[in-house]
Amino acid sequence: MSALGQLVFDEFGNPFIILKNQDRKRRLFGTEALKSHIMAAKNVYNTLKTSLGPKGLDKVLVGPDGDVTITNDGATIMNEMRPTHEIAKLMVDLAKSQDAEIGDGTTSVVVMAGALLEQAETLLDKGIHPIRIADGYEMAAHLAVQHLETIAENVNFSKENLDSLVDIAKTTLGSKVVNRFRQELAHIAINAVLSVADLEHKDVDFELIKMVTKVGARLEDTMLIKGVLVDKDMSHPQMPKTIKDAKIAILTCPFEPPKPKTKHKIDVSSVEDYQKLREYEHKKFEEMVQQVKDCGANLVICQWGFDDEANHLLLQRELPAVRWVGGPEIELIAIATGGRIVPRFEELSSEKLGFAGTVREVSFGTAKDRMLVIEGCPNSRAVTIFIRGGNKMIVEEAKRSIHDALCVVRNLVRDPRIVYGGGAADISCANVIAEAANSIPGLEQYAYRAFADALEAIPMALAENSGLAPIDSVSEIKSRQIKEKNPRLGVDCMHRGTNDMKEQCVVEALIGKKQQILLATQLVRMILKIDDVRLPGEKDD
Repeated sequence: MSALGQLVFDEFGNPFIILKNQDRKRRLFGTEALKSHIMAAKNVYNTLKTSLGPKGLDKVLVGPDGDVTITNDGATIMNEMRPTHEIAKLMVDLAKSQDAEIGDGTTSVVVMAGALLEQAETLLDKGIHPIRIADGYEMAAHLAVQHLETIAENVNFSKENLDSLVDIAKTTLGSKVVNRFRQELAHIAINAVLSVADLEHKDVDFELIKMVTKVGARLEDTMLIKGVLVDKDMSHPQMPKTIKDAKIAILTCPFEPPKPKTKHKIDVSSVEDYQKLREYEHKKFEEMVQQVKDCGANLVICQWGFDDEANHLLLQRELPAVRWVGGPEIELIAIATGGRIVPRFEELSSEKLGFAGTVREVSFGTAKDRMLVIEGCPNSRAVTIFIRGGNKMIVEEAKRSIHDALCVVRNLVRDPRIVYGGGAADISCANVIAEAANSIPGLEQYAYRAFADALEAIPMALAENSGLAPIDSVSEIKSRQIKEKNPRLGVDCMHRGTNDMKEQCVVEALIGKKQQILLATQLVRMILKIDDVRLPGEKDD
């Protein structure tokens, strides 16, 4: 018996499957199944499109444990929604893919996919085959990507001239809860990326950027530390708080006597036996500390803990130590200091030590929370963004926002080309595709026009969320773009009196916009090819 059912043979020896609870299931075929998929996607699309843009609304998400999340980040909303419908789960995966590859535009890609499916429903009602719709969508998507290449502009930046990067990072942070401090956070994100970026090879190693959060201060106290920040303190309060020219032994073995690998039992029946056991442990502790001292280390960072006797001995031998440092922090410390992670005391040597200019213990806030700052490392590219906030919700939202800004700056290091936001690029692509539809001879011309209409969903949502008349605003911008041949015109979400997004400094990375269109089109094609579904928990009609 399998989880699905049991394999049964008829009188001719042909197998068929008896499904469990078959009388309570309903099966959908063809257009009816497609309509079911589109309905599920539209529900997600309608939920998310109100969060688009700088005036977009936030969502309050309550987790299974009662924890509350307030955000307008598309990937977070989709992940916390925990939908049960399979197509809605595909929309969640779509947002995750955009977040993993680009880091920004997670809301826009879901809105784009939902709008494409909404337009596909109209074409299905006209009797057009779903594969013809999908083929037309793909052709239109490639045309849109080609047009984006023609209207893109290069961004000239260097470590001395960061103005253009600041504008782009501020655009990303403008729609977040933390937008009041987008200027400061944009500079932090840019400096962090440029600290770890290889501009010659156009590569950014995100593993070297660590984000540490701590509740108990203002958001503007967020800072960038050129080094590693570890949420630990010295194992003994009398150990020195600052160590200059630190030589660090990075250990993944505990300070404790070795234990036999087999089951054992020790009977301590006299004072002499207890004294021998104590002397043995003390001797082993002495050997471990001496091995660390002999290799030249003046600081020990240990992944595991050690008891009070070992801690006191370390203090006596003037060997500062930090215990219970997690695996990811251990790896980052090893990368930053150039040290090797040592699994056994016998393998310690001076060549395996990490080096740092300064290791200091600092305290934050009125609670005197203590942390270790490791600075002046040989691999100075490792940095830490220390995020502060008044409560957990603000801190977590700031972390998500800074992650988006980091990703956008990274994308510009990879490909320094931008298109203009505020729906300007979408409307420009829609105009080109609508014009191209007139020269398409087959049924795909209907898909072209539907694709153009779907591209207008993003500027429509931006206008609606900004309190403007969506149809009037988008229609005016479309006509002005054609008449003035200006692809920079978009929705004036901030009511600044101009629709030129170049003047408003509202831009987005070309690589992110292209990925957004292609991912949404691929998902829609996948959904349009599914025409058979069994719905659980429903009786036959």
